[in-house]
Amino acid sequence: MSKHRVFRLAEHIKTEVARIISEEVKDPRLGFVTLTGVKTDKSLRLARVYVSVLGEEAAVATSMKALNSAAGFIRGELGKTMTAHYVPELRFVYDPSIRQGARISAVLREVGATETDAYRAEDEN
Repeated sequence: MSKHRVFRLAEHIKTEVARIISEEVKDPRLGFVTLTGVKTDKSLRLARVYVSVLGEEAAVATSMKALNSAAGFIRGELGKTMTAHYVPELRFVYDPSIRQGARISAVLREVGATETDAYRAEDEN
């Protein structure tokens, strides 16, 4: 199977799963979830959906449980929009990259503020 087709299918899955989660999944345990990517295996039988969750560890765990319990429903809804012969099994995987990026940005802002304060102190002397 061509890489281009696999990429197109992964992008379609990402777009549709994001829409299904935001519009059709009504689980109150589901927090603010962002899809960061989708990777399919070569046979297109399995799709790993990478998600980031806004909040603390408890919110992450609760949202991941909600997503995994809704995986069958999401897969069924996804099947209605796909032209492929087989709808891949969905596995939701937590992606900490957004949280790590926010943490790095906060540290850089703090370092930048500290350096700015140091330069101001030098200028005053």
